[in-house]
Amino acid sequence: MSRIYMDHSATTPVDQQVAEAMMTVLTAGFGNPSSIHSFGQDAHRVVETARKQVAALIGATSEEIVFTSGGTEANNMALLGTARTYSSRGRHIITSSIEHHAVLDTCQHLQSEGYEVTYLPVDRFGQVDVSEVEKSIRPDTILVSIMHANNEIGTIQPIADIGRITHQRDIVFHTDAVQTVGRVPIDVHAIDVDLLSLSGHKFYGPKGIGALYIRSGIRPAPLLHGGGQERQLRSGTENVPGIVGMGRAAELARTGMADRISHVNRLGQNLYQRIKQSIPQAYLTGAPDKRLPGHVSLVFPGVEGSAMLVFLDAEGIAVSGGSACTSNSFDPSHVLMALGLTKDAAHSSLRVSLGKDNTADEIDQIMAVLPGIVERQRLMWTLM
Repeated sequence: MSRIYMDHSATTPVDQQVAEAMMTVLTAGFGNPSSIHSFGQDAHRVVETARKQVAALIGATSEEIVFTSGGTEANNMALLGTARTYSSRGRHIITSSIEHHAVLDTCQHLQSEGYEVTYLPVDRFGQVDVSEVEKSIRPDTILVSIMHANNEIGTIQPIADIGRITHQRDIVFHTDAVQTVGRVPIDVHAIDVDLLSLSGHKFYGPKGIGALYIRSGIRPAPLLHGGGQERQLRSGTENVPGIVGMGRAAELARTGMADRISHVNRLGQNLYQRIKQSIPQAYLTGAPDKRLPGHVSLVFPGVEGSAMLVFLDAEGIAVSGGSACTSNSFDPSHVLMALGLTKDAAHSSLRVSLGKDNTADEIDQIMAVLPGIVERQRLMWTLM
């Protein structure tokens, strides 16, 4: 039985060209980038090349890119570092109720340190009201953090509008763009952000490597202390193979983005229309238009989402019930609950996130089994 992967919002397979670039470094470029001999300088050069590649993907300069271990560390650096740098100006932070736990849990930690956090609601499509951001700003507000796109429902937020408001008030603005970098065009100046988090494994790079864009003039306090790598902001010997891999993945994403977007959107629209036609009561979650390419998140009333995942996996098809980071929790999704869904509806969700290597034949294969799975599960529940 062939296997089909449709969970690209959780992670993506490493592109073959990325793996080859990493293997070259793993086998020959083992020097420490901080060493002054030729081995170290070779490693330093490939790190700086990758830094330029990542910067080019988001319209930044290489000096504005700090490498991290992934999106979670980048979010922590943005929130904790900014809060501590600007605490003399105030201790109020604004975020949304549907952020990734890497932001929500960090905000809760800051509350334990005496900071105040405002958690903004979202509408039924999962969008933040820009006017609510403006109303929530106080004289002591030092940071606003709103994700660029939600991992569970795919909704893209009006980041540029929020950025204009924050900068009129001289407030630092961070966005968790882990779901969007490499998947949609981003220019950090056009969306007017000061800090932006990204992660390599979301755009066909390796796991364990990410970055934080830090606009020139913003200086979050470092979380790690030691050798002073990454402009004194992130001490520790650099993960050279991971950095090189993410750099190559960024370059491939930048040059191939238009084709990727067109491909996954075509597949996603095909899948959604066929589900609507063949499975009664199924409905989309998130914004109908302003959403991630190839992201199809649905609720199937009367069906347990975890059962759908198991039966689809038995057919060789990998999808998700929401965020892979919290998939082991039996609690309903905080994102879906924020949209106003009931607990039963939240437990009946399914997320299909398509990638560049998915095919129309694979859409046919999931549609050959999904309607029957839903029908059997609904029948079982009516008999219980």
